[in-house]
Amino acid sequence: MESTTQNRYPSVIGFDASNWIAFDSLPRDQEQSHRLHEPEHMHNSIDPITGRDIVDRASHPHIDDGILTIYFESEATRKAYLDTPVDHPFMKLPGKPGVDDDRGG
Repeated sequence: MESTTQNRYPSVIGFDASNWIAFDSLPRDQEQSHRLHEPEHMHNSIDPITGRDIVDRASHPHIDDGILTIYFESEATRKAYLDTPVDHPFMKLPGKPGVDDDRGG
């Protein structure tokens, strides 16, 4: 009489095999989510001049810049932010440049 044993455990998949094929993706995963890396709109509720958190954003001045809204504590900090130069405020720093300046510090 021959005895046959049934395998109770599934066989292990050999991922190193050259003919291993993954299953198709689910319908919801066939296209990468656009919301994952690109938010529709961002709100910055920390005043960039004072560093304080703005709790009631509705009553404070703000700037809309594309998908970013920046809130300010007062109109004075909003004006200070707008008056900040984009580039470094000093064209030439006082003193001679150091030997390590060209390496980034």
